Amino acid sequence: MISIDGSHGEGGGQIIRTSVALSAITGKACKIENIRANRKNPGIQAQHLAAIKAVAQICNTDVEAKVGDTKLVFNPGSLGGGHYDIDIGTAGSIALVIQAVALPSIHAKHPTTLKITGGTHVNWSPSIDYMRHVFTYFLEKLGVDIEIETKRYGFYPKGGGVVEVKINPSELKPINLKHRDKLLNHGLISVSSKNLEGVAQRQAEAASKITDFGIKEVAQTESSSPGSCLTCYATYENCRLGASSLGEKGKPAETVGKESAEHLKKVCETGACLDEHMADQILPYLAFTDGIVKVAEVTNHVRTNIWVIEQFLPVKFKIEDNIISRVS
Repeated sequence: MISIDGSHGEGGGQIIRTSVALSAITGKACKIENIRANRKNPGIQAQHLAAIKAVAQICNTDVEAKVGDTKLVFNPGSLGGGHYDIDIGTAGSIALVIQAVALPSIHAKHPTTLKITGGTHVNWSPSIDYMRHVFTYFLEKLGVDIEIETKRYGFYPKGGGVVEVKINPSELKPINLKHRDKLLNHGLISVSSKNLEGVAQRQAEAASKITDFGIKEVAQTESSSPGSCLTCYATYENCRLGASSLGEKGKPAETVGKESAEHLKKVCETGACLDEHMADQILPYLAFTDGIVKVAEVTNHVRTNIWVIEQFLPVKFKIEDNIISRVS
């Protein structure tokens, strides 16, 4: 059994998601202790529990875990695939559940489809628009057949968002993301709940004062709680960079749009092929194929995810001048 210290490095939920995903793929049982030990609310939270149970279903096993647990034992079965309804039960991040299930699903015998209920736009996690436009972009470059469709938006605190995900078994392809090549376009997705009249449009207009966005999706939508978000991206010939900003009570719509666009502009100025969020998300995929990536920043999330991967697999990563490569 592989022992993982859940307080290592960044010490967050990413350790749980990567560990159970790799456990499911390798068939190696794992024990995670000190889960989120240094957080204000330590232990497993609702979105972590949903991710754990989703991966358990995909690999035909049972797991004993509940919110607040600081220890988890995961004994994987065989990866079968199938259809699953996952209800986080809170506004916990749907995006983080997708992160956990995507990698084991491509190794399953059959296609995997999921209907996930929870939060689509949540603090400390990628927006569902980022997942649809940036995460899936890179997975498709890696050869993964994946679709993410938002059926209903869900903001904090009630959540209630619904996302459908389809992932087919796929063979990963080598990837070289060292050079971006020519800039093709900029795009944005600005959304708000219907009771926030004009907010989505004001967010988009503010962002457009920073960068010329040729592709725009602006929408007001039904949701259980009021909320808004602007996600933007820059598409190059060989990569796509993204950024998001969430609306909050008392935060002007113009600030939301400006924040997101300025963040994207800053990331683009680094010359990287991956923004700081995609940098750590792509690493478990590189563990199964040849690849080299230039990232905007080598964060603690990146270093922690590398550490977890190397506990499960006989691979090593090299980091040099914000370029990450698998060397064995």
